[in-house]
Parts: sequence; C-alpha cells; structure tokens
Amino acid sequence: MTQVHKPDVAVIGAGIMGSAIAQRLLDTGHGVHVFDIDAARVAALAAKGATGHASVAAAAGAAPFVILSLNRADIVEQAVFGPDGVACVAAPERMVIDMSSIDPGATKRLAERLKRETGMAFVDCPLSGGVPGALEGRLTVMAGGEPDHVERARAVMDDLCANYTRMGGPGAGQTTKLVNQLFCAVLFQAVAEAVKLAEAGGVDPAAIPVALSGGRADSRILGEFMAKFAARDYTPTGRIENMLKDLESVQAFAMATRTPLPMTSLVTEIHRLLQASGLGGRDTAEMMRLLDGTA
Repeated sequence: MTQVHKPDVAVIGAGIMGSAIAQRLLDTGHGVHVFDIDAARVAALAAKGATGHASVAAAAGAAPFVILSLNRADIVEQAVFGPDGVACVAAPERMVIDMSSIDPGATKRLAERLKRETGMAFVDCPLSGGVPGALEGRLTVMAGGEPDHVERARAVMDDLCANYTRMGGPGAGQTTKLVNQLFCAVLFQAVAEAVKLAEAGGVDPAAIPVALSGGRADSRILGEFMAKFAARDYTPTGRIENMLKDLESVQAFAMATRTPLPMTSLVTEIHRLLQASGLGGRDTAEMMRLLDGTA
C-alpha cells in the first residue's frame, strides 16, 4: 500500500488548544513546527516529536501550512505582519489557517492585506469541540475564504475535523463562530439554572439528560455538561474569560449591524459578573458559584 505523505504544519500558539491541535497533527503523521512565547510549551511539544523554533518566521518558513491558535486579533496581526512574522517568509505555496476566534471584520482585513502584500492565502477556521475534539480529530470547523483555498486546507483539516464547512468568503467562518458561541453561552446558562431548579425540586440533575434524551430540549451541551455542573466539577474545559471575549465580539458585531440580541446581552453581563468575581480564568462550570451564592 502506498503511504500518503502528510504535509508539515507550523503551529503558532501552543496554549491549551494549540497544543492539542499540534498533538493531533503529530499523531496523524504530520511534521509539526511550533512557536510560542512560552518556551516551556514549545519544549513540551518538542518532547513529543515536534520541532521547536525561536520565532514565528522560523516555524512558518519550515512548513507549507501555518496554523494560528491565538487569543486576540491584535496578536494574530502581530504574528502575521510583525517583525519575524509569517509575512517575512511569504511564498505562494504557503497558507495561513487561522484557528483563533477573533472579530470577523479584523479577519477580513487581515486576509485582504496578506493577499495584497504577499499573494498568500488566508483561511479563517475557528473551531468548536474543544481539546477532546482536537485530540480525537472530531472538531467542527467553520471556514471562511476563497473556495480553492478552503479546499486546499483540507490537507490538514481532514485530520482535525469531523465537520469542515465553507461558510463564505474571508470572515464568514468567524461570523459563524460567533453564532456558535451565542448558542453555547445561552445554553450553558440554561444548564446552570436547570441544575438549580432540579435540585430545588429534589430531582437528581445528572438524571435529566437521560430523561430528556430525544426530546426537544435534548442537546450535546445538556448531555455533556449537566452532570458536570451538578457535581460542581471545575475541571478545565473552557475558560469564562474566553467566552466573555467571544460574547463581547458578538455584541460589537450586533451593534455594528443593529441586530437585537436581548438574551445574549444578559448572558454577557452574567459573564462580566463572573469575571469581576475573579472567576474569569476558571472553567465554565464555575458559573454555578454565582447561582449558589458562593462567587
């Protein structure tokens, strides 16, 4: 049987998600080149078979695909256009795949600038599925970019995703991610309140997902998180401050487009309360502390 060659990939940003993405790519036979400002994160992946680099440009220059897994639009811009950034090693065969969650407008501007100044492709690929989804290759990714660019990125994304969908041009993936985060944030709050209601009525909240399975209230969030919230299990799966960042992006987009989002606005304020209570860096399940009166 002929062995399929897997292209090398540079991963810029080795935080929780970036490290999981890099690990999955290693596991599926890709050569992985890593840069992060935290040398310990790079060393941890190097110990698993990745090649560590001292700059974005050095890592990006070693691979035809460059994945960004970063927290904010300004950091993404710096990684692409800053000193020793991706643009310093621009080449027609090289592609940026941005798996960060950032503002759709900023993404569109970055993609247009990169194409104008270097001719390189830029595909926005925000994800849903978290660390487990990345490690198991079952992420849901909403892609934005030119059709041939999105298709070309499959050489990498097919090893990371169970669901990879082009939503439109540059920025469309990020817009879809905002829709995803709106659903998640509102449903997380609904799960937390449902836990409290079940407890008040003497019902075991952990039994609720089974009882509602197949009904209209059934959802993956209900199935995955109700027992976790009920157990006050604060094992990290997603940080409150990251959700707040995304909710604030939703609000900014809604204001710019004059889109009314009353429930989302309330959930955003609840996340601000959690942040103000010192829980921003903690797991989403910590929202139970607010309802328990222990925040």
